Amino acid sequence: MSECLRKSMLLIHPPVSKPGEAPPGIARLSGALHSEGIGHTVLDANLEGLLSLLNRPPASTDTWTHRAFRNLSSHLQSLKAWPTYQNFPRYQRAVLDVNRILQAAGVSRKVKLSLANYENPILSPLRSRDLIRAAERPEDDPFFSFFDKRLRQMLERTQPLIVGFSLNFLSQALSTFAMIGFLKKHSPELNIVLGGGLVTSWVRRPGWQNPFLGLVDTFIAGPGEIPMLSMLGIQPAREIHGLPNYDGFPLKDYFAPGFILPYSASSGCYWNRCQFCPEKAEGNSYHPIPSDRAIQGLETLIARKKPVLVHFLDNAISPALLNKLIDHPLGVPWYGFARITDHLADLDFCLALKKSGCGMLQVGLESGDQGVLEQLQKGIDLKVASQALTNLKKAGIDTYVYLLFGTPAETESEARQTLEFTVRHSGQIGFLNLALFNLPSGGPEAQKLQTQKFYEGDLSLYSSFGHPRGWNRNLVRAFLEKEFKRHPAIAPIVRRAPPFFTSNHAPFFNVH
Repeated sequence: MSECLRKSMLLIHPPVSKPGEAPPGIARLSGALHSEGIGHTVLDANLEGLLSLLNRPPASTDTWTHRAFRNLSSHLQSLKAWPTYQNFPRYQRAVLDVNRILQAAGVSRKVKLSLANYENPILSPLRSRDLIRAAERPEDDPFFSFFDKRLRQMLERTQPLIVGFSLNFLSQALSTFAMIGFLKKHSPELNIVLGGGLVTSWVRRPGWQNPFLGLVDTFIAGPGEIPMLSMLGIQPAREIHGLPNYDGFPLKDYFAPGFILPYSASSGCYWNRCQFCPEKAEGNSYHPIPSDRAIQGLETLIARKKPVLVHFLDNAISPALLNKLIDHPLGVPWYGFARITDHLADLDFCLALKKSGCGMLQVGLESGDQGVLEQLQKGIDLKVASQALTNLKKAGIDTYVYLLFGTPAETESEARQTLEFTVRHSGQIGFLNLALFNLPSGGPEAQKLQTQKFYEGDLSLYSSFGHPRGWNRNLVRAFLEKEFKRHPAIAPIVRRAPPFFTSNHAPFFNVH
């Protein structure tokens, strides 16, 4: 590899996503490049772009926006201070005021902006022609004034040959292509690489054809470390277990009371049997880091970065790693997704998890009806789930419970079973995520249902469908809004979800 390629990469995390922690995908790529001695630069354009908009005096003169901007500095500081998370009304006001400024900034550009989302009423991230239009007119993007200056600086300072974007969410797509269009106009010789979770879903759809010729030179589906190194002529081992590198990120600027360490101990899902599972549909096999190595890596990162919280990014933390965490506590609080297994039905196990630092577990329960769970192949026994929620509460571990409504296996009767289960366990549930089911396009299950386009766009990943038993989306949505969320036992749980940051900030209300 030539010496020029050792200084040739710029890795970008684009807006908009929650600005609570450093982007893990870029950090993993940075770690892989660093381990091979490849010089590179990282840019969290999401965090920097949001701060740029926030610090610009708003055009709106309404009282709320004016007051929010006047108090912006104190709000940002308060979100970095522990006492704020001991006073939910104070926390809520800070977040809502900061978000109000972004809303005002979006209105001035005729778009909807928030701390977690970006919607354009004209351009859709589900249509390739709209993404191409965003690339053709980057000056229309709400973040243009930021990246026009910042990207010019980065290009002049680092002189990259390759620029990689990590595109994980629909809320990032329009700004990603606006930046790509800007780069192609400014430096057409640049090699543009596009990867990330959303890109993986695009590329692994049946019949995928690249609609972005002339804009994107290389697409990467799945983990990007090996493909990126291969582009540079390096043939690494089949699996890379190097440490993510967070050195290039502004760790003190994120909206959190200290550094949150995102860490993946695996890719894919060890269960990998759920119906409608995107991991299974996209052919993402399970690849865990050996538990001993994961603990060693975490201990090294914790010693270097002194995080206040470890965020496990795994689809589900394996029982093997949970046991290893019990045997080798990290010394800092941690949280992540875990499957409901017999382990959690053991109170002593839950107490040991708490002692190891577990502050919160995210639990994908999906339904409170056993028949639905069996049809969805979730592998969950509601009796075990009930005991697990009870044990976790006794152990002092918060739960963020995820429920899914409107699946083909569910009717109103089964949805009411979920309501009753939630009410019975409302005292053991810390937070709730309530979602409406979206049918993945092209999957084998979709062939059994009457489907139509859910969203107009060649990049849409989901299809609308006629529910086989009439439990259609409008009925599901009405049930959730008018009955489920308003139940006296459930409404307080819904209200205490951290606005915009949701599960990313929820552990802070229990770990300090």
